[in-house]
Amino acid sequence: MAPQLSRPVRVARALLSVSDKSGLVELARGLARHGVELVASGGTATALRDAGLAVVEVAELTQSPEMLGGRVKTLHPRIHGGLLARRELASDRQDMDANGIRPIDLVVVNLYPFEQTVAKPGVSLEDAIENIDIGGPSMIRSAAKNHAHVAVLTDPADYAAVLAELDANGGALGEATRRSLAVKAFARTGAYDGAIHAWLSKHLVAPPAEETFPERLHIDLPRAQSLRYGENPHQGAALYGGFLEAVESLHGKELSFNNVVDAQAALSLILDFDPADETTLAILKHNTPCGVGAGATPLDAWKAAFATDPDSPFGGIIVVNRAFDLALAQAVDEIFTEVLIAPEFAPDALAFLRKKKNRRLLRYRPERIDRSEPDVRRVFGGLLVQQPDLSHETVAAAQVVTQRKPSEDELRALAFGWKVVKHVKSNAIVFARADRTLAIGGGQTSRVDAVHVASAKAARVGNALAGSVVASDAFFPFPDGLETAVAAGAGACVQPGGSARDAEVIAAADRLGIAMVFTGARHFRH
Repeated sequence: MAPQLSRPVRVARALLSVSDKSGLVELARGLARHGVELVASGGTATALRDAGLAVVEVAELTQSPEMLGGRVKTLHPRIHGGLLARRELASDRQDMDANGIRPIDLVVVNLYPFEQTVAKPGVSLEDAIENIDIGGPSMIRSAAKNHAHVAVLTDPADYAAVLAELDANGGALGEATRRSLAVKAFARTGAYDGAIHAWLSKHLVAPPAEETFPERLHIDLPRAQSLRYGENPHQGAALYGGFLEAVESLHGKELSFNNVVDAQAALSLILDFDPADETTLAILKHNTPCGVGAGATPLDAWKAAFATDPDSPFGGIIVVNRAFDLALAQAVDEIFTEVLIAPEFAPDALAFLRKKKNRRLLRYRPERIDRSEPDVRRVFGGLLVQQPDLSHETVAAAQVVTQRKPSEDELRALAFGWKVVKHVKSNAIVFARADRTLAIGGGQTSRVDAVHVASAKAARVGNALAGSVVASDAFFPFPDGLETAVAAGAGACVQPGGSARDAEVIAAADRLGIAMVFTGARHFRH
C-alpha cells in the first residue's frame, strides 16, 4: 500500500532539540495549545520547563541516560524508530509495538553552531570538533526521509507559518508543507556537512605544497532575491548569497542581473582607491570603466571622469569612494544613470536623488566586503575557480627599463592608470594623467587595436593626449602598440613586461624618447 501523501498528518507528538532557542517557547506553547506532547533533551527541556510547559525528557522516553558528556542522547531506536516507521506497513507497526516505540510526528532541530564557531579568530581544533553535531543531523535526516508521516523544522523563521497551518487545519500539517520542510532540511544538513568538510580540509589534512584549493568544492548559498530576468528578457535569473548584506538598496526598482554585474565591477574598481588619499569616482558601462577621475571633492572627481567619454555615461553606473553629496547629485542628475553607488549619501543628496523613482541608489559597506573570496566562473560541467586579482604594484618602485626615467608627475599618472587598467577588459589600454583617465580602449583582439580605439575616442571627444601616460594590462608583443600610443601623445608607459620581444619594445621606447617601467605583474580581465 502506497503512502497517502495527500493526507494531512495530525501532530500528536513533537521532539524538540535546538541549539538556537529563538522562538522556541512561542512554538512550544502553540504546539501545546493543540494538545501536542512535547519531548525534549538537555537545555531545550530546561528552557521549556522554565517557561511553564510540560516536557518529557528524551532520557525518560529512551530509558537510557545521556552519556559521554552529552554526545549520546538521541541516538536510540525509540527516537529513530518513532521517526522512520512507515505507519502504513503492518510489519513496521509490529516492530514498534514489540519494542515500545511510539511515533513522532514533528521534529524541531537546529544544529550545533559549527559555522559560527570556526568563524571566530583563533578557534581551536578541539572547539571545532566538539561543535560537530551528530544526533541533530541524524534526526533531521530520519524525519525528512519519512516526510510522508513526519514534519521537520530546522529554521526558526518557519515556526510561525507552521503554527498558522496547525491553527487553520485543526493541528494537522499538509503534504506540501511536509515536502518543502524536508527539502529544506536536507539542504541544511548538506550545507552543514560541506562546512565541516571545508574547514577540516584546511586544518586536519596537510595539502601538497603546491595545492591552494580544496579537493572538493562546496558551495551553499541561500537565494537572496529572484530577478526579473537575466542578461536578456528571455533568460531567468536569481541572486544568491550575501551581496545585499554588503550592498544596501536605498531607493529605486529591484536590481536586475546586469545591475548586479555592473555594481560588482564598480566596487572592485573603487576599492582599489583609498578614500583617505582623495575622492575617486568611476563611471562604468557594460561591466567596464569608461571614465575614472580624482579630485578634492566628489564633483571635481565627477568632472574629471566624465570628460574621458561624455557619451558613454548615459544609462551607466557611477561609483564614488566618499559620501555622495548634493553638488554631485545635481551634476549627475543632468544625465540618465541606472545605478549610483557610494559608502554614504548626504541626507540632502539622498532626498534630491530620490525624486526619480527608477534611479537605483546603493550604499556599500566596505567592512562587509571580503575581497579575498575566490572568483568563480561557469564552464560546461563544472566551475573555474581562481584567487581574486588583489595584486597592487607600486609603480614608483617598478623597474625602469628605458634610458629616460619618468618624472614625478609621470609616476603619479602611471600609478593612476595602472590601477584603472586592471579593471578594463583585455586587451586593455588606458591613457591617463595623475588625476584622471583620458582615453580607454578595451576588449580588443589585439593590443594595437586597443590603442587605436582609445586614441580615436580621445580625438573624437576632444581630449588631448599630448603629455599623457599609457598603461597596458599585459606586455606589448610588438613595438607597434607602443609606437601608436606615443604617436597619440603618450610620454611614458607602464606595462608588466615579459614578452619575448621586450628588447625590441624597449629599444623603440628609447628611440622615441619616452620613459617606460615594468611592474612584473599582468592584469588580464577576460
